[in-house]
Formats: sequence, C-alpha cells, structure tokens
Amino acid sequence: MAKQPRLRYGMPERWAVEWGEDQHGMFMGFGVGEVVQRLRYIPPGRFLMGSPEGELGRWEDEGPQHVVELSEGYWLADTPCTQALWEAVMGQNPSEFVDPKNPVETVSWDDCQEFVRRLNEQVPGLHARLPSEAEWEYACRGGTSGATWVDELDGERTATVLDPIAWYDGNSEDRTHPVGSKAANPFGLYDMLGNVWEWCEDRGGLYGAAAVMDPRGPSEGSSRVFRGGSWGSDARRVRAAYRGSAPPGDQLDNLGFRLARSQTGQTRRASPEKPVGGAAGRGAAGARQPRLERLSRRHARGRTQLARRRP
Repeated sequence: MAKQPRLRYGMPERWAVEWGEDQHGMFMGFGVGEVVQRLRYIPPGRFLMGSPEGELGRWEDEGPQHVVELSEGYWLADTPCTQALWEAVMGQNPSEFVDPKNPVETVSWDDCQEFVRRLNEQVPGLHARLPSEAEWEYACRGGTSGATWVDELDGERTATVLDPIAWYDGNSEDRTHPVGSKAANPFGLYDMLGNVWEWCEDRGGLYGAAAVMDPRGPSEGSSRVFRGGSWGSDARRVRAAYRGSAPPGDQLDNLGFRLARSQTGQTRRASPEKPVGGAAGRGAAGARQPRLERLSRRHARGRTQLARRRP
C-alpha cells in the first residue's frame, strides 16, 4: 500500500482513513463500515456575507451585506450526507428518493443532531457538527462574491450558469441525484447549491450592518436555518446568499445536511459574536423575524408535494 502524504500542518487525525492534498487543498476522510466521507479544509478568511441590493432574485433578509471574519479554519464534508452514510450510522433510511449515493433527506434538524451524536460515538475524536450559517456561505462562495461561484444569474444565462454545478427545478426531474455528479466549487465542495437544502446550526435571525467575527447566530428563536436550494428550487433560490428556515422538527423531502468539524477537533459552542474592528455584532433574534423560506410537506393523490409560503 502506498504511503499516504503528510498534511501541510502535520500528521492526520487518528480516525482518518484517507488524507492528502490536491488542487483544492487538504482533505481527510473518515469511515463508518464501508462508507467513507471526505472532509475538505476551509482556510480562515474574511468575506461579505449576504447579497448586494442589485443582485437578481435578492430577498430583503439577505441584507445588509456585512463583513464577516472567520478567525479559524475548519473542515467541511465535500458532499451532503449520503443515504449510505446515514444508514451506516442510524441503521435505517428515511429518504423519499431511495438511492445510497443520493443525499439523505426527510431528516429534521433534531434528527441531524442525533445523527451527529451517534457518529461521534462511532468515530472517536471526530467531533462532527453542523456548520454555522456563516461557515456555510463562506465555503459555498469559495473565495468569490457573486450569486454563484461561477457567475451571476441574469435570466437568459441561468441554465448556462447553474446546469453544470447544481440540481434545481430546471434540470432535476423533480428528484434528488447522486452527490458529486455536478462540478465542485473552488474549495472542492460538491452540491453546495441545489440537490438538497442543507441544515445549519444557527437559529434564524436578521443581519446587522456591522462587521463581526465568528458569528454563531441568535441565541434565541424557534427556527433553524437551511441553505443552498434544492432539486425543487427555482433559480433565484439557488444562490449563495439565499436563506431559508424551518422548525427544527420539520422533515422535508428536499432538505438534508452536510457535516462540519472545527480545526481543533473540539465542538464549538454558541458564544457572543465578536465585532471586527470594534464594530457591533450581528443583530440577535428580535421582535421581527426575517422573511425566511418555509417549506411544508403535504400528501395529495399519493405523491409528495411541496408548498412554499411566505410567513
């Protein structure tokens, strides 16, 4: 067996079954049974979170655009959690569109927390978690600043931009597809846009205009954020800045998740947001909740339909 390379900062973690470095950067993989999930290293950095006022398809809760600094690097799964990985950990598969290579869906935020708990028991030292909303958007952008990491969406060119990178309502045939079957972003991450929405750790809340460091979202609130668009989303929702939320118990057939891990390997807990350059932090959950997409599942004539509504 060929000797695995050292990572740039030293040796890999003891749980790693693969590791190395390629054109996208460093990676490590963990295994549960025969299933291997690769994690990509996301370097620390600063970016503009949210969308500019002129972005096509923009919703009010995507602003104001504000500077976010992530002071530490972190690891993010290169694909959404597959049905194969979910079943290896949980012993069952709740998905509507059954295929081990497809992303797991019909899992609530609460279900994801139980999955993470069991996974961390089965892979000691992994310390997996869900990404924060800021970590998710930073990773999705991959160092770019547009609606997608490829280009802006301008109506006539929407298919040209989205088809190579995302499964959405223009090409999905109303179902999920195997993860990693579209092109990766600059960080080597697949399906950051489309296929399934992805739960984040944060509660839903409004942005503030001030620059902040390592935001973890509001400390109070009844909904949890999801990001990225899905197989059923129109193009305006398949953008890096688009935000959605739902109660943590909701299970929807277009909603999944991907795993994250802190650079130190310790699970990060919510803490007060730190201002950047002395500025005040993001607004906490206040009296008014933002317009975040809500999805509800209903059954009619034997098939699952999705109803979208503005709260």
